[in-house]
Amino acid sequence: MNAAVEFPMQREPFEQALRAKGALYHIHHPFHRAMYGGQCTPEQIRGWVANRYYYQVNIPRKDAAIMANCPDAAVRRQWLQRVLDHDGHDGDPGGIEAWLQLAEAVGLSREEVVDQRHVLPGVRFAVDAYYHFARRASWQEAACSSLTELFAPEIHQSRLDSWPEHYPWIDPAGYGYFRKRLSEARRDVAHGLTITLDHFTTAADQQRALEILQFKLDILWSMLDAMTMAYVHHTPPYHTVTDQAVWHRGLAS
Repeated sequence: MNAAVEFPMQREPFEQALRAKGALYHIHHPFHRAMYGGQCTPEQIRGWVANRYYYQVNIPRKDAAIMANCPDAAVRRQWLQRVLDHDGHDGDPGGIEAWLQLAEAVGLSREEVVDQRHVLPGVRFAVDAYYHFARRASWQEAACSSLTELFAPEIHQSRLDSWPEHYPWIDPAGYGYFRKRLSEARRDVAHGLTITLDHFTTAADQQRALEILQFKLDILWSMLDAMTMAYVHHTPPYHTVTDQAVWHRGLAS
């Protein structure tokens, strides 16, 4: 899509345009390709898990912000499930707890993940940008930003398919988060896609929706860029003026 759109797309072509954005999903980032190709070191896997935790803990905050801006009770009731999926409810410990189990499975302690000591400034900046967008945008625009879930089942399945073979040192008990999100992401995207297709009906609105989805893709890609600099090229933030060990505490042990 480009800025020359002169008339609104019908529902099906608009959905196809949204789905076409999957070509820029972070599953294609070199860091992620290395992960499912078995080329990552334990330090790189641990760095990814520790940094993605910051994204995970901000997802329910983002979803709560969307609900706070939404006057439609029916939408809020359905969107609430996303918060419960991450924070836990009724005997289900939730996705954040499942992520902490993944962290332990790759050799990190809960303490060092929860206190966010390994979170890179670039990752923090990207995640915060996403949260603040969701808080300040209209609830429909914020819902549209969630549509990277269109592509999420593939990325979770790629980890389930490749990690046990390539990284036998990872405790298989840690893979619960990926299995959990396979079904949750498919359910969530059906709701978010319906909201987007129903709301963004003019040419200008549809262009805006594609820009929002691109913004979210940029967030996810930028997170991996920051991790690549720190864990692949060994140039963590401020490495020229501080002891590099401050950015690698415990990850290589």
